[in-house]
Amino acid sequence: MLSPNAGERGRVVPLGLGTPEILIILAIALLILGPSKLPQLARALGESIREFRKASSGVLEKEEMNVVKELQKDVQMGATSEIDDETLKKIAEKLGVNAEGKSSEQLRKEIVEKAKEKNIV
Repeated sequence: MLSPNAGERGRVVPLGLGTPEILIILAIALLILGPSKLPQLARALGESIREFRKASSGVLEKEEMNVVKELQKDVQMGATSEIDDETLKKIAEKLGVNAEGKSSEQLRKEIVEKAKEKNIV
């Protein structure tokens, strides 16, 4: 969604703030915090954002690892669990397995083999 201040080029501005508003906010922050505290605040904010992204991507990896472990059990027992094809293709893509023209069973086996190669399971 474009903000009212998006400009002619259609760039998206966070919270609908334009350049003048952001400059005013930075000037007020500079007056309140002083020139020595502002870089520390920016550094802390950057580290917080980095940690959040790292933690949120870790959650996705854990879920995918659980699916791969479930697939490994299925392959060993000769059973098939209720994992949809979209999830299989997504995990295959992340592991570098080509999913084109393969049956669900073939894809499951290749995912497990690739996960073993990469020491995931």
